[in-house]
Amino acid sequence: MPRLIPTVLAIACAGFTAPTLHAAEAEALAYARAQLAALGETPDITSVVKASNLRHGALDEAQILELDAAWRAEIGSTSDTVITPVLESDASDALREIVEAANGRIVEIIVMDKMGMNAAISAITSDYWQGDEAKYLETYPKGAGSVFVDTVEFDESSNLYLQQVSGTLTDPSTGMPIGAVTFGLDASAFN
Repeated sequence: MPRLIPTVLAIACAGFTAPTLHAAEAEALAYARAQLAALGETPDITSVVKASNLRHGALDEAQILELDAAWRAEIGSTSDTVITPVLESDASDALREIVEAANGRIVEIIVMDKMGMNAAISAITSDYWQGDEAKYLETYPKGAGSVFVDTVEFDESSNLYLQQVSGTLTDPSTGMPIGAVTFGLDASAFN
């Protein structure tokens, strides 16, 4: 596994230079930034995030935690009223196509709304609400252009060392933040 420096970046898309990053981390970041830019221009993604913002925008923390608990309870069960609408959307289909086309570089993609709730996912996640995690806290609340590069961690479910790179999603027509996206990258693909 390459040694990658954990870095938190709040950067604008233009003018980014990173002489302190190791080559593998810089390559992973550049790759994720290109994917983020393309994803932000995808109408299915923009639409699903805006719709999710309308559904979840007025929820309080107790309601969010209740939905998150329902999501967790559905994992591995026959009940699927919370997970299925997210997992089987056109936007989630588009994410799975991106993962497939990435030839193993991208392992998962999570698109979150402004509350940190899953709006689209390439695969089932362990929780519905990402809003208490760095992937959300270091992106959407910090505004357009914010990017967070997490540390490399071993993922038992995929048996891979993964690095999550997250960024703020913006509305292409206004430039305003509407949500966030996390790319789970196979760290060994960037060395």
